[in-house]
Amino acid sequence: MTIPGNLLTTAMAVMPHTNVDQALKSALSLDVPFWPQLPNYDYHEDMYVQAAEHFPGILLDMKKKTLRFSMDKFIAEFEETMTHFEEVEYFDVSTTYSVVYHRFLDLDLSHRPAIRGQLEGPVSFGFNLLDQDDRPILFDDTIRPFMFEFMAKRINVQLKKLKLKNPNAFMFIDEPGMQFIFSALSGYGEQKAKQDLDQFFATLDSPRGIHLCGNPDWDFLLGLDMDVLSLDVYTNAEIFAASTQSIKKFLNKGGVLVWGIVPTGIETFEKENLDLLAFKLKGIWKALEKKGIPLDQILDKSMLSPATCCLVNEDREKTVEKAFRLTNMLSQNLREEYKLI
Repeated sequence: MTIPGNLLTTAMAVMPHTNVDQALKSALSLDVPFWPQLPNYDYHEDMYVQAAEHFPGILLDMKKKTLRFSMDKFIAEFEETMTHFEEVEYFDVSTTYSVVYHRFLDLDLSHRPAIRGQLEGPVSFGFNLLDQDDRPILFDDTIRPFMFEFMAKRINVQLKKLKLKNPNAFMFIDEPGMQFIFSALSGYGEQKAKQDLDQFFATLDSPRGIHLCGNPDWDFLLGLDMDVLSLDVYTNAEIFAASTQSIKKFLNKGGVLVWGIVPTGIETFEKENLDLLAFKLKGIWKALEKKGIPLDQILDKSMLSPATCCLVNEDREKTVEKAFRLTNMLSQNLREEYKLI
C-alpha cells in the first residue's frame, strides 16, 4: 500500500461546484481522485460541519450557516456519544453530511493508482469551533484530548472504507489553521502542539498526512510522523525550499510531497501558463538538488496539484476546472520530459 509519486495529479477536496455530477467528474479527471466537499451545494458539506458530525456539544444552524459549541450540551451528550464509540458507521461520514462521499464509494475505483479521502484536522477544527464564551475549544484542556481521539477514529474509519475500494487509498488531514500555532497570540504553543500531534499521528492508520495552503513552520510540520504533505508551493516556494534538511529527512523516510503549483484564483490563474509554472517548479527542484537532494528522488516522491481550493471566484467552478486541466497538462509535459511515462 503506497502513495504514488512520479508527478501524478490530485487536488484538495473543497470545490465551488453546486452540481454533484460535475464536481465528481472533475475530481475523477485527475490521476488520484477524491470525493469533493461542496459547501455551496449544501452547508452539511462544509469541511468543518462534516468533521463535527456526532461530536457532542455541537450547535449547528443550517439556516444561518453557523457552527458553534456549547459546554452544557457537550456534558449532556457525552455519555450517549461514548455508547457508540466502537460503532464504525457512527464515525463515518453519513449521507446527510456528504452525498458526494457515498456517490464516490459507489464507483469502481480499483483501476486507479490510488484514491484519497480527507477530514478536517483537530487543530483547525479546534481553532475554528468557538464555545459559549467565544473561546476556541482547542484551548480547553478537557475537550482537546477527546477531540483528538474523536477525529482519529473518524479518519481511520474513512481510510478503512476507502481501502476497500482501492488498496492504495490514503488520507489528507486538512489543517488550514496549522500556521496559527506559530503565532505569539495563538494561545496554543508549539511545544504542546507537537506533543498532541505526535500522540495523534501515533493513533492514525497509514498512509496519511497533512494538507494545508498556509505557511507554518515547515521544519515542525515535516518532522511529524506522516506519509504525505500537500502544500501551496506556488505561494510558499522560497520559504519551503529553505527547509532543505527537513525535506531531505522526510523524503528519505519515504514521504511524498504534493506540490500545489497551479493557482485557482481568476486573476492569478490568468497570469500563468504551462511554461511559467514548469519553470517555477523546476527552479525549486534545482535549488534542492544543489543542496543534496537528488532530482530522481524528488520526482519519485512527488505529485502535482492545484495550489489552493477556491470558493470566491466570480465564475464559480470555471477557473477551478481550468486549473485542474492545467495541472494534468503540466504533469503530462513534465512526465514526458523526465521520461516517467
